[in-house]
Amino acid sequence: MASLAMNHILERIALFQFTPTHCVQARAMLGWSAEQLSREAEVAVEDIQRFEAQQEVADAARLALAYRFEAQGLVFFPGFAPGRSASGQCASSESVGRGDYAMAD
Repeated sequence: MASLAMNHILERIALFQFTPTHCVQARAMLGWSAEQLSREAEVAVEDIQRFEAQQEVADAARLALAYRFEAQGLVFFPGFAPGRSASGQCASSESVGRGDYAMAD
């Protein structure tokens, strides 16, 4: 049960840290269109457009976007532009589907 509670807390942190502005900036850093991000994160283009326009989208869609960018080595902190992971390594694509992905190095 503690693992489930921890995952919920980590998801809440990821949702707080990843903003619509981050999404726009991260796409620009990677050179990705909304369509490419849609394919990469398996999130509808319309959801990406709504999120970037600061409209409501499902938490699951926001997490999928944040986790996909994190898999590319990006990190997010409120009030700052996205940065590259200090480790210089991207998380493997297999990590994205794991429930504990937010804890991956």
